[in-house]
Amino acid sequence: MVSYMKLGIIGLPNVGKSTLFNSITKANARVANYPFCTISPNTGTVLVPDKRLDFLEKLYKPKKKIQAVVEFVDIAGLVKGASHGEGLGNQFLEHIRKTSAIVHVIRCFEDKSIAHVTGSGVNPLRDMEIIETELILADLESMSKKLEKLEKSTKVNDKKTLVEKQRLAIRIKTHLNKGSPAINLELTTYEKTMLKDFFLITSKPILYVCNVSENDLPLMENKYTKIVREKLKKSHAQAITICAKIEAELCELSENNQKTFLKDLGLKEPALNRLIKSGYELLGLATFFTAGEDEVRAWTIKKGVLAPQAAGTIHSDFERGFIRAAVMNFDDLTRLGSEKAVKDAGLLKNEGKEYLVEDGDVIEFRFNV
Repeated sequence: MVSYMKLGIIGLPNVGKSTLFNSITKANARVANYPFCTISPNTGTVLVPDKRLDFLEKLYKPKKKIQAVVEFVDIAGLVKGASHGEGLGNQFLEHIRKTSAIVHVIRCFEDKSIAHVTGSGVNPLRDMEIIETELILADLESMSKKLEKLEKSTKVNDKKTLVEKQRLAIRIKTHLNKGSPAINLELTTYEKTMLKDFFLITSKPILYVCNVSENDLPLMENKYTKIVREKLKKSHAQAITICAKIEAELCELSENNQKTFLKDLGLKEPALNRLIKSGYELLGLATFFTAGEDEVRAWTIKKGVLAPQAAGTIHSDFERGFIRAAVMNFDDLTRLGSEKAVKDAGLLKNEGKEYLVEDGDVIEFRFNV
């Protein structure tokens, strides 16, 4: 059960990370052509665009419309040695631990006016390796400390759960020492539950974002993006391409001018839309809706949750006193045009505690506390 998605944007300095953050949040994080211009994590909350919610607003004409939200955290550019305090060091690695997933921005554009932190040319694979290595090293340091504590605890208390956690910690440390992130380690469902207590950075899913030049529009592909995609085939990780520079220009325009600008560039939608969609897919999230005269609202949940847990997203009382859920399929609602028509067609269903909520469900919960 989640109420919103929190994405941490990371990458080497000068890859377009803060430019992307500014454009999608319309915030005022500093952008400069030198490392560490972001000296504290900049956080921005953005509304999730959803045409389904727009339809519900027109249909129900409520007093208010409440969109789902995504929180973005712009984390200062990491450098080689960050896990040992280089650059701004571990303080920024700690900010990553608090996010749901990582958005790793990779430089896939050439620009002689923008210096690369290594002092050499564009090389996305090298950049990816630097970041991954630093995250693994940070987790290794964290696991060493946790193992010390677990060893002390198991000496005075041989409780089964402590012993199991110690064994898992040893496995994880061995795995990390081989240069592989924790997310690649095969675990049982129970072990995955224990893993959460370790707060490992490399256990988080990663969405790779290739930042390209405006010269690569509208396809947004070049030799560097192809290299990244080829690399990710083996890990089944996901990558999207954006042009942060264009997005920065786009966010300064009105909605109508944005549409014209996108059309002229041959683009279908802003990068924010694709970034959010990819984030939802990466984390296995879904959206259900509540609708009425007072408000229409989008709620974010994990895919595959039962109706009572979905109700708990609204309020814990809804989950505790859950009776049933009146569920409409969004497609039925748009096809038939009204809640009454859906009901008359026998398509408004009363579901119980075992109902798995589906993306796009329009639900009214019945509960008693």
